[in-house]
Amino acid sequence: MTAKLTASLRQAPATVPCLAAIALMIVWSTDQAGYPVTHWAPGAVLVLVLLAIAALALRRPRPPMPLPVVVSLGAFTAFTAFSYLSIAWAASPGDALEGADRTLLYLLVFALFACWPQRGASATALLSIWTLSITGLGVYVLARLGGASQSGLQSLVPGGRLDFPSGYPNANAAEWLMAFWPALLLARERGLPWALRGLLAGAAVVLAEVALLSQSRGSLYATPITAALVFALLPARTRTFALLVPVAAGIAAAAPAVLHVGDHLRRGEVVASNVHSAVTATLLAALAVALVVGAGAFIEARRNARAGARPGLLHRLTAAAGVLALVAVLAGGLAAAGNPVTRVEKAWHSFKGGYGGIGGGDRLVSGLGSNRYDFYRVALDQFGDHPAAGIGADNFQQQYLREGRSNETPRYPHSVELRTLAQTGVIGTLLAVIGLGAALLAGWRAARSPDRLGAGVAAAALGGFGYWAVHGSVDWFWEFAGLGAPAFAMLGLACALAPRRARAERAAQPAGAMPPGPRGPTDKPAAARAPGSRRLPARPVTLGLAALCVVLALGAAAALVGPWLSALEVQQAARIWTRAPRTAYSRLQDAAKLEPFGDEAYLTAGSIALRRGELARGDREFARALGRVPDDAYATLERGAIASTRGERAAALALLERAARLNPRDALTREALELARRGRRVDVQKLNLLILLQARQLA
Repeated sequence: MTAKLTASLRQAPATVPCLAAIALMIVWSTDQAGYPVTHWAPGAVLVLVLLAIAALALRRPRPPMPLPVVVSLGAFTAFTAFSYLSIAWAASPGDALEGADRTLLYLLVFALFACWPQRGASATALLSIWTLSITGLGVYVLARLGGASQSGLQSLVPGGRLDFPSGYPNANAAEWLMAFWPALLLARERGLPWALRGLLAGAAVVLAEVALLSQSRGSLYATPITAALVFALLPARTRTFALLVPVAAGIAAAAPAVLHVGDHLRRGEVVASNVHSAVTATLLAALAVALVVGAGAFIEARRNARAGARPGLLHRLTAAAGVLALVAVLAGGLAAAGNPVTRVEKAWHSFKGGYGGIGGGDRLVSGLGSNRYDFYRVALDQFGDHPAAGIGADNFQQQYLREGRSNETPRYPHSVELRTLAQTGVIGTLLAVIGLGAALLAGWRAARSPDRLGAGVAAAALGGFGYWAVHGSVDWFWEFAGLGAPAFAMLGLACALAPRRARAERAAQPAGAMPPGPRGPTDKPAAARAPGSRRLPARPVTLGLAALCVVLALGAAAALVGPWLSALEVQQAARIWTRAPRTAYSRLQDAAKLEPFGDEAYLTAGSIALRRGELARGDREFARALGRVPDDAYATLERGAIASTRGERAAALALLERAARLNPRDALTREALELARRGRRVDVQKLNLLILLQARQLA
């Protein structure tokens, strides 16, 4: 395997920069899943540098990219450009810039992994390193839970749901389950060493159990849908089933102990013994599955080493057992579900009912109640109002504050599809669908290529991307770079394994044959055969293309660096304003210059000014914020409260009425407006104290 990997690395040198990108993604996974702009923006610059290095260092002749990959890159590039263009009509241009920058990150990651061909062994190394690293993070989480005190457990598993290290339980579950599918599908590949196959199978058990600790209802529905897609669309179904049996048995053996942890924490009970039981059960189940699968892989490797060995009776028995098990599972599921029509109606009413539609008992089977129905309603309404170009990348919060019905204030519509539709309209959606469809076609071809190991890795990568896409259909995973970047890396890796025509043509030629259309020793150059003709000016065209690429790269770097440095300045100002207010104000002015579209720097400066009792400065800073984002409800409320505190009743009423229209469900805004209407003054200091307390309660 080592010799194979070395030879594969020589034939696929792009593996080296891809490894650096994977290391970056692993770092993101350890802290908030790469959500803050201060985490992913510098990483995006690094990916841009890696892509530039690859483009410069790997200029040697190579087989051309398959047409689907070219189409996908073109469509994704156009989608990214359109996201930047949406800044022009977005209600919040700063949010649109951040959304476009995140889209650029995913484009860069996809291009880095998709543009250069991969070999089976090198692709296996890339996917295995990421998968096992995420598994190692899962083992660390288990160890930390096992050694935590009662208060520590409450902070790691608030409300009975593990949210460490991403800070969001649903993103946590997705982080583990995105790696679960590559682990499972790689473990079935007979071209891998038997020890690695056993290790990957045990890793799949660990990943599934850690995901269960987050008690994500979305993952409960996304997992069977992904499984159905894997069995329906990817080859080697019998081997997948044969591997799934011991893995599922191991998961089922440890699952009761794992689920009891969240149940006890929700009830406020002492759970130290329960946590130790869950950790022990998980690790023992993973070890048992690793040994069983490793032993089976060893036997299979010995059997396949015999001359003329072919799948026979064992293969047929496994296929028959798979069909019988599938029939039994479907029959049992139908029997447990009862009348399917009634079940669907009940689920729909639960979904529409919000959190009031959640039943009692176990969270995972408590129904579909959440506020997503209302999020989706507003997103679809926005698409109806702006069907062609959408409302702008990552613009949703202001629209939901104005038109939503729940007490939540989501920044995103909690669906990749609805995000694309509402924020980029029909134009952006068509570009995204074309890009995704072409990439999936290339990956599908790779999963059916003659290279067995490469086909298996492509299938495993598509499984990981598929889970992200399915679960992301009902959650805001696009905004987590630690989830989106690995997903597009896996999609790009599958594309890199797609068969390339030039390679196939060379392989079909006999040894020593010249390539098609060779020039013999007596052939003359074209210029000699056609007197008076001149060569095409290739050098100016090449230089012009290179100059354009440099300009685009510099523009991309500037678009990424500005918001990153601006966010750093805002963070630093928020830390030092109590002891160095002038320096804090200066940093915030620099932040506003670095990010010319957003209003965060001005909002922070205005809040600091109010905390210091500087009403005039606060009003000036909030006015600047409204100059950039005219519909900002918070800045409008603050300006209204400042005007009321100063005794400017007419201005206060106008501003507070507008704030109430922008955020009609906010109780504090309504109360401030009522006070102003009755002729009383609003105390801006007390208002901000209440806003702070409200924010802490929501957190």
